[in-house]
Amino acid sequence: MAPRGPDQEECEGLLQQWQEEGSSQVLSTASEGPLIDKGLAQSSLALLMDNPGEENAVSEDKWSSRQLSDLRAAENLDEPSPEMLEEEPLLEVEGPMWAAVPMQTDPQYADCAVLPVGALATEQWEEDPAVVAWSIAPEPLPQEEAPIWSFEGLGQLQPPPVEIPYHEILWREWEDFSTQPDAQGLEAGDGPQFQFTLMSYNILAQDLMQQSSELYLHCHPDILNWNYRFMNLMQEFQHWDPDILCLQEVQEDHYWEQLEPSLRMMGFTCFYKRRTGCKTDGCAVCYKPTRFRLLCASPVEYFRPGLELLNRDNVGLVLLLQPLVPEGLGQVSAAPLCVANTHILYNPRRGDVKLAQMAILLAEVDKVARLSDGSHCPIVLCGDLNSVPDSPLYNFIRDGELQYHGMPAWQVSGQEDFSHQLYQRKLQAPLWPSSLGITDCCQYVTSCHPKRSERRKYGRDFLLRFRFCSIACQRPVGLVLMEGVTDTKPERPAGWAESVLEEDTSELEPAFPRTVGTIQHCLHLTSVYTHFLPQRGCPEVTTMPLGLGTTVDYIFFSAESYENGNRTDHRLYRDGTLKLLGRLSLLSEEILWAANGLPNPFCSSDHLCLLASFGMEVTAP
Repeated sequence: MAPRGPDQEECEGLLQQWQEEGSSQVLSTASEGPLIDKGLAQSSLALLMDNPGEENAVSEDKWSSRQLSDLRAAENLDEPSPEMLEEEPLLEVEGPMWAAVPMQTDPQYADCAVLPVGALATEQWEEDPAVVAWSIAPEPLPQEEAPIWSFEGLGQLQPPPVEIPYHEILWREWEDFSTQPDAQGLEAGDGPQFQFTLMSYNILAQDLMQQSSELYLHCHPDILNWNYRFMNLMQEFQHWDPDILCLQEVQEDHYWEQLEPSLRMMGFTCFYKRRTGCKTDGCAVCYKPTRFRLLCASPVEYFRPGLELLNRDNVGLVLLLQPLVPEGLGQVSAAPLCVANTHILYNPRRGDVKLAQMAILLAEVDKVARLSDGSHCPIVLCGDLNSVPDSPLYNFIRDGELQYHGMPAWQVSGQEDFSHQLYQRKLQAPLWPSSLGITDCCQYVTSCHPKRSERRKYGRDFLLRFRFCSIACQRPVGLVLMEGVTDTKPERPAGWAESVLEEDTSELEPAFPRTVGTIQHCLHLTSVYTHFLPQRGCPEVTTMPLGLGTTVDYIFFSAESYENGNRTDHRLYRDGTLKLLGRLSLLSEEILWAANGLPNPFCSSDHLCLLASFGMEVTAP
């Protein structure tokens, strides 16, 4: 270490004085004594920039001229001179090192500034970026390690990775539960099968999206454009290529102008039912005529004039399709297939309306799918039910029974919790009036009686009883008397009771049993999806309103569920005439968050599509 000379001691003293007094004092005395302030600032800067190795002491007059020259040199140079970089440091001071940084113009950094010589105006200070100030140098970051940011409770957050394409984030796997089918759609094993795929998809009507624009503020306006969304939807249909396509929220003008012509070119035959009232969207069911033949189509309207319970405009659509078995298999056939598609009311507070709408749909399915022996053909019921898994409505469809009396209406769908509210609408028995014509077993009243007994009820013998009834034996008032025509009075046979019609009145009224607070159905349905992702340990998600993932879309099919099934098992049902062969996996809320929710540039609806593959038994006639 070099010995300390008089210059070094003087530099240390001035630096000590500058640190103790602070630049605030320098700024405060600028107006009172500009010459004193200028001298102090110039002396401090010159001492720090002076060569510490100089041996001869310099007089005060010499300091002023040297200070000005050094300061002008510092102002004219963008970088320090090599001579200054090669020299040894002036002082060996313990504590933080000092370094030159650009001058800060904010008021909070005013105390750290060294005023330029001969200029106190702020404008002149900002115009000369070469003027430097003195500040504590930040500790350098290690160059070999990337910077990370720490947050309390989250550990260390790494810098965001490179942007991942949407199709990789939203990658959905096909879960295969059987061997691969052959080219004809049939599979050998216990017996031949007719295989088909079915997709259920809420495609988000453009009118509804514009009416609730606050739900889509996270989306770029370009991806909400209908033309962009239409192309994405058609690409999705072409990619998965289902045999049956069940759509909800299909806007009527878009259906007739774009969707139906495009789907017809893809080989589909389409049926559409618009919502009642002034609504502009509805449901559609499309099938490939090369795989199925239409037996009947039944549109379902839930609106009933005069009934407050059924004053909403939701609709459904039920089709009965006959599978077309390839001719190469000989004389074999498959049972008809009943496909039901619907979009139930959204209102979370009106669970009573949801149950009544579902009862009407199940009654229609029961009528269409009922065979001559009283059993039902295979059924697939799908759509947007606006109810979460394990809710009372969901359990009613799956289990076939629901005790609803006294249940809060909001609890039926499980969408939201309104238990904190003082007034809660509760379900009363009977849920719907008898005038609806639907029993508590979700069947039409006319379907509850054999047709043969109805024919016997109105046979010849029954009609002959009207010949000598009390009304027939009375002469009408104002009847013109005509000899041989109206002058005779029919004689009542001996022993004929006058109240014969009154005795048979009970037979004319159909039996309409009503249970107390319980509704049932006998269709034996179960869900294609388990609503849980065992690999991730989180629920499945079909939609994401306001950033909250939930499941409201379903595909139910004819199969009986196991009473005690393992949640991680894919097969939670007993195989019947309709077998689940595979399904398209759903996603978690976390994955959809990574893709900026729904819709996004890759998925053009606020719902995910549901896709499943089924097999039907083929038997000899």
